[in-house]
Amino acid sequence: MADFPPSRHSDDDGTDPGRPERGPAPGRPRWVNVFLAVLIALVVAFVIMHLAGGGMGGHT
Repeated sequence: MADFPPSRHSDDDGTDPGRPERGPAPGRPRWVNVFLAVLIALVVAFVIMHLAGGGMGGHT
């Protein structure tokens, strides 16, 4: 049986120099971004209502 030549893409330690190491994990999941956007929108609406004088059912 014939021996195969060593791969030109691998080193002695088994690493592949042609492929970069895995980088950092990707950013936040989409649901987290959506949740934060909704939360910020609610806080802004709450602040605007109170500054306009229409918040909390019109207590006097």
